[in-house]
Amino acid sequence: MRHFGHIAPEVRKRLFHQEPATFTADSPARLLSAALGATLYSPATRPNLADDILKQAANGVVSMVLCLEDSIDDADVPAGEENLVRHLTDLAGRPGADLPLLFVRVRAPEQIPDLVRRLGAAVRTLSGFVLPKFTEERGIPFLEALADAEAATGRRLFAMPVLESPDLLYLESRVPALEGIYRAVDKYRDRVLALRLGVTDFCSSYGLRRAPDMTAYDVQIVASVIADVVNTLGRADGTGFTVTGPVWEYFRVQERMFKPQLRQSPFLEVQAADLRARLIEHAMDGLLREISLDQANGLLGKTCIHPSHVLPVHALSVVSHEEFSDAQDILRPERGGGGVLRSSYTNKMNEVKPHRAWAERTLLRAEAFGVAGEETGFVDLLAAGLTGDVRA
Repeated sequence: MRHFGHIAPEVRKRLFHQEPATFTADSPARLLSAALGATLYSPATRPNLADDILKQAANGVVSMVLCLEDSIDDADVPAGEENLVRHLTDLAGRPGADLPLLFVRVRAPEQIPDLVRRLGAAVRTLSGFVLPKFTEERGIPFLEALADAEAATGRRLFAMPVLESPDLLYLESRVPALEGIYRAVDKYRDRVLALRLGVTDFCSSYGLRRAPDMTAYDVQIVASVIADVVNTLGRADGTGFTVTGPVWEYFRVQERMFKPQLRQSPFLEVQAADLRARLIEHAMDGLLREISLDQANGLLGKTCIHPSHVLPVHALSVVSHEEFSDAQDILRPERGGGGVLRSSYTNKMNEVKPHRAWAERTLLRAEAFGVAGEETGFVDLLAAGLTGDVRA
């Protein structure tokens, strides 16, 4: 699989200076954690689950979570498990099927070995499990169950803990909770692919819900938690983990209080005014702004609950030609001693030592999502993903 693999090769060649790398479920964890992109959630109870997975993969989705937790009613869990096992077994029996990275969101640790046992050989369709409401005390049994399941099957299985407990939100318990989470995930570091933020649960603790005109960063109590999670768990010194962005809840906006957040000029330059209107109509301007703020605050990838959110996440994850040029200049071997240099775009200062970690992360993102051509902007990528083509 590869990002933008659903776009015709000749179009992709025109869009990218460096095309996204191909990868599989067996690729190194370092690449997979960066390549998760828009992780699309789907209830495990969907009657056509196998076909839905293949459809989304054909439309550019590279990671999905099949949910047995909050997205389904408590009474539907047994049926959801049965449906999940049946459809994953179906997918395992389709030779040559191009599957995204598949994860199951469970409710309790004992579901992991039970589902693995019931799947049998079809466990090869899975890349791992999503662990809800993760804290040190609650999370260790999940991680132990995952390790046991992996040993029993010989299949590499990753964990993606979801940070959504009230302990993380409340000021008096936040630091101890974060320290405990770090101890837990550090012990199982090789199996933790990414940490996911459950911002909807954070908001629920205070009866809050952000409007489509606002991002998670406009809700200050949520923004403070994100900052502390990145501070503790997302460091670039080798101790950190990939932390993914929170879910965007909106598909369509009926009425607006504030002006749209998308400038007209980038769309007019490529004759894509209709695309801008569609994005605004479906609240995508707010999503695009939140993705940009996710990246500015150290998050990579995003939880998504609607297929229309996938392409914006991926388009804004592509490394610009300017970013790529800066990162390459900073990491040149002859720059090992440090120093300051003018960027090749002659518009900024690149300071080698302070910007090194940024440059390393940028090149990893470039491997996963590609590098845009010099004349390619995010509007071109959005338009190509929707229509299969861009300006002539």
